[in-house]
Amino acid sequence: MRQAFYPGQVPIDAYGNGGFRFADMSHRGSLLCLPGGMHGWEAVEIGQAAVAAGEAAGLRLGMFEAVIAEAGAIAVLLIGTGPTQVFLTPELREALAAHGLHAEAMATGAAARTYNVLLAEKRAVAAALIAVD
Repeated sequence: MRQAFYPGQVPIDAYGNGGFRFADMSHRGSLLCLPGGMHGWEAVEIGQAAVAAGEAAGLRLGMFEAVIAEAGAIAVLLIGTGPTQVFLTPELREALAAHGLHAEAMATGAAARTYNVLLAEKRAVAAALIAVD
């Protein structure tokens, strides 16, 4: 199977039903929106225990390798944590900061909308979006 990739950074037209629409195309699954392009993202589901604890325990630094590779071109990283906002663990937040990434976690819908606004303002933004139903 070929890794999903769209060259260039474009707005999100729609989200839901387990995927995203952008650039007159649809993508099923989670998504990385990076300055170098749009990539399919193998994000794990954040379990209910993590949501109850209020932390995104399912997210690990290794899941952000593509983001880290483009960190120099990113001022803010929006992380869409699914249907509800789930806070990043302090360890993940610190590890991303060590790579120069300022990360903000929010529900996927809010992250997609914020990404679109910042992209329209020509800001150096990236998003890691967990797909929602």
